[in-house]
Amino acid sequence: MSVEIKGIWYNPATSAFEGRIDIRRGGTSFRYPCAVEGPMDMSPVEVRQRMTQQARRMSDTPPSVFSRT
Repeated sequence: MSVEIKGIWYNPATSAFEGRIDIRRGGTSFRYPCAVEGPMDMSPVEVRQRMTQQARRMSDTPPSVFSRT
């Protein structure tokens, strides 16, 4: 399983970083929208780690539930 972060931006209205995370498993890519609440100056490393963890938890759901890219 490989993980690719497609983009991260900060949404001041929700005080959260938002982004798309692609997880490639078994030759198929699955895209997950992720959001991490925190201050605008949160460490980029921490934001990426938390988003990756969030996407991996979602990927444990049967693949038929998610759209394919």
